[in-house]
Amino acid sequence: MSPESFALVGARVLPADADPIDDGVVVVADGRICAVGGPDTPIPSGAERIDAAGKWIVPGLIDAHVHLGVYEEGEGWAGQDGNEMTDPVCAHVRAIDAINPAEIGFADAIASGVLAVNVNPGSGNPIGGQTAAIKCVGRTVDEMTMKAPSGMKSALGENPKRVWGEQKKTPSTRLGTAAVIRGAFVDAQNYRAKMESDSDTPVDRNLKSEALSKVLSREIPWRQHCHRADDIATAMRLAGEFGYRLVLDHGTEAHLLADIIAEAGIPVIIGPLMVSRSKVEVRNRSVANPGRLDAAGVTIAITTDHPVVPIAHLIHQAALAIKEGLDRDAALRALTINPATIMGVAERIGSLTPGKDADLCVWNGDPFDVYSRVEVAYVDGREVYRLP
Repeated sequence: MSPESFALVGARVLPADADPIDDGVVVVADGRICAVGGPDTPIPSGAERIDAAGKWIVPGLIDAHVHLGVYEEGEGWAGQDGNEMTDPVCAHVRAIDAINPAEIGFADAIASGVLAVNVNPGSGNPIGGQTAAIKCVGRTVDEMTMKAPSGMKSALGENPKRVWGEQKKTPSTRLGTAAVIRGAFVDAQNYRAKMESDSDTPVDRNLKSEALSKVLSREIPWRQHCHRADDIATAMRLAGEFGYRLVLDHGTEAHLLADIIAEAGIPVIIGPLMVSRSKVEVRNRSVANPGRLDAAGVTIAITTDHPVVPIAHLIHQAALAIKEGLDRDAALRALTINPATIMGVAERIGSLTPGKDADLCVWNGDPFDVYSRVEVAYVDGREVYRLP
């Protein structure tokens, strides 16, 4: 258990939203970051002084697209709760209702510096359900949750085609998938119109349309699973028709449309990167793609899509992207402030900024060096991990 007030001193500090600080100081009190600066930063009386000389202090890493806790590792069918594949439109289902906080992947995440994630339903349906932004520590998911819903999962491309085509049901094609999504949004528009009318006639609640109304009102973003460039173009077309906030998830071929995506101001959560070219959609997968998107002005976050790539390799994916041309500072933002912003929780996490939650890690070296390890991790200023 960490003291209520402490100061980490002498480290190289990477705030993520500001320049690195050598011989830096990070002051924490009551679960919040109080001050970040150089060696002259005042340390409150009574705060424990912790020597971090030779260490690196980094915000808790964030993966904005995982299935952690809903696709449990080593649990077989009993732990597979990410896809409600009984209806192509499952806007009413919520990831928060299926997350198991005891799933072993959360411990892996913390030990590798990943302190927050966005848990998504799977990609078997055109509309898969509501996502949740959570911290990786807690006894119940309610205790872990920062924002739910934090988005609405949707899928284009091969997955919904396969799932529903095998059942001889709509959608079995890309055009059918787009039609299902359009139909659901039209239903939601009609539902909103009825709810907002002056009629005295009661309107029966519709949980699907209620959830989609949050997308139409831009309260939450539309989290669009898409790999191929043509699916990305469809995602942008649909967003233009209905006016919602679009986030491109995976974006394997997003670099082919990078200038268009950048001009539209659409963020891309790119990955997983350390996978084989297991299907047609990912044949253009490359660890060079994050750098290409960043160079074009696209806001990026990097994802493992855990358990597709184990979450412990989030930082390693970024390191490989740096090796292939991604700017180092951009790589850090892609693991911190950018995913926090996409998830709608940047006011709490994502950078070492006074006033934010004290979610941070002390590394024994450069976090982008494969030999470096997390020595201590803090969530809300409380020590949650220490290297054995």
